[in-house]
Amino acid sequence: MKNRANADTVTPRPALLFDRAEMGGALGDLGTFIPLLIGMVTLCGLQLGPALFCAGLMNVGSGLAFGIPMPVQPMKAIAAVAIGEGLNESQILAAGMATSVVILLLAVTGLIDWLNRVIPRSVVRGLQLALGLKLLTKGIGMVAGTGLLIGWDSIGLGVLCSACILLLYFSARLPGALVVFVIGLVVLLVSRPSLLAETRVGCSWHLPELLRWADWRVGILRGALPQIPLTVLNSVIAVCALSLDLFPARPAAPRKVATSVALMNLLCCPVGGMPMCHGAGGLAAQYRFGARTGGSVVMLGVAKMALAALFGGSLLAWLQHYPQSVLGVLLLFGGLELALVCRDQSKRVDFFVMVLTSGACLAVNTAVGFAVGWAMAALLLWGVFKIEPVPKENDIGRR
Repeated sequence: MKNRANADTVTPRPALLFDRAEMGGALGDLGTFIPLLIGMVTLCGLQLGPALFCAGLMNVGSGLAFGIPMPVQPMKAIAAVAIGEGLNESQILAAGMATSVVILLLAVTGLIDWLNRVIPRSVVRGLQLALGLKLLTKGIGMVAGTGLLIGWDSIGLGVLCSACILLLYFSARLPGALVVFVIGLVVLLVSRPSLLAETRVGCSWHLPELLRWADWRVGILRGALPQIPLTVLNSVIAVCALSLDLFPARPAAPRKVATSVALMNLLCCPVGGMPMCHGAGGLAAQYRFGARTGGSVVMLGVAKMALAALFGGSLLAWLQHYPQSVLGVLLLFGGLELALVCRDQSKRVDFFVMVLTSGACLAVNTAVGFAVGWAMAALLLWGVFKIEPVPKENDIGRR
């Protein structure tokens, strides 16, 4: 336990840990990763093998580069547009590369550091609160969406997995996420035993076609434009703020995170890797389930690469049929952890800006929520509006 405590708060750059807690923490972000990956593969023609292998390779690189459990996730705005509007593989990859060029320019010019300084903490907290609530409600929706009270993939299974996580919430020996993941794997094999017989060794991989201007135009306009503000705010600024909360002795620097996001996609998208980023939600989820060093994501990355190389051709069926109720529980608790970091906004003005930002994010989108929150914070700072402090009980009595 002493080593883990030091890894959390004291040692500036601890050695990577590869214990059970790190292994359990590595699974905390699967509730976001798997559904988006499956959607882009099945509906958009993205190749599972290279997408999974590149994600694993970037997991390893992120763990070694940052020393904390820095997550690697699909770019959510691009994934949502691709799944909802039917973008093809080339359009998805073009969107990822276009987004990364902009993020790299922000990193190289130092503008990302300027944005990190001038954006108020209350606005960042509002973004984190909105994302945490989105993940929480999405997780509950995945469990409830099974439509069954009792069954192999049901509300009952979700309740059982939630109870396991709560019972093991403070356990240092038996990570709750690892137990829940194993439960889901057992349920999958019991309910669909034919998956073992259908699994074949081998992975097909072909280079995508990225030279059509029509695909670049669609990717930039429909994928990159909504993704750029989300990447700047959640994948860079919010994740750096959260890393400072969770790892005060070794927070991630905005320019380094932005450069990492850009390089991941500029290296991987041309060979078929899906658009990827870091994210505050993933970091919160992995931390909640026990991850304290980069060893967690290194282990996850090695597992992804091995599965992609060995079974990439037949792994899709496993991912498609893995219990949604189990993934929903992992997502739920990850969102809860992210929302809880916002409790430091105790001043009335800061709390007001945070809630306003969060509400606008939930009602419209992240970019609008950010603009509304930043504008209100500026107006309050300039004295255009004033929020009076809550009167104390003695003051009320005097009136």
